[in-house]
Amino acid sequence: AMAAAAAGAFSLREVLDAFRGCVTEQREVLLEPYLSGWRGLIRFLQSLGAVFSFISKDAVAKVALLEGHCQRQRFVSLQSMVEQELAAGPAALRARPDSGCRTVLRLHRALRWLQLFLQGLRSGEPRTSVLCTDAYNASLAAHHPWVVRKAATLAFCALPSREAFLETMNVGPPEEAVAVLGEAMPYIGQVYSITQELFERHQLLDLP
Repeated sequence: AMAAAAAGAFSLREVLDAFRGCVTEQREVLLEPYLSGWRGLIRFLQSLGAVFSFISKDAVAKVALLEGHCQRQRFVSLQSMVEQELAAGPAALRARPDSGCRTVLRLHRALRWLQLFLQGLRSGEPRTSVLCTDAYNASLAAHHPWVVRKAATLAFCALPSREAFLETMNVGPPEEAVAVLGEAMPYIGQVYSITQELFERHQLLDLP
């Protein structure tokens, strides 16, 4: 039972390893490790309880949708997926609520929030509610309706302490967690910026 519990538990290392393996020398983002990194991040969100369920539920749905696309279409990289979906024309792409591009865009926005929040946890600011709210306001808030923003900001007030967060990382004592976070951030940042550039270049950042 221990092994099973451990398998289901979140560890920051798996996220680090997944994002580290995400980008090829040609700066392509591989979807398999991208999805696996997201599965780890979702476990992290879920381990923090109901506070983040409004984000984790959505991420779970988007990851499942993207997995389906990868299996059916044999997409290997983000770049090949964008290329293939754009081949049908921008209008056709905009009309598809379940396209891979739109799905990645939603995950991409959430990744920015997590990136900013995790960076904040490293900074040493003890008030996690402040870190989380700042990260949210600088990323996801712009894409959420007012009622969701209100609920989110309220929920962040109930966040556990910085120490508790670092413990949730499951990589040892707090200083070890901070070190692994430091190692993970450049990889997450790289995936974020490559995706951002790609979507900017193809004018996909505002897909409905």
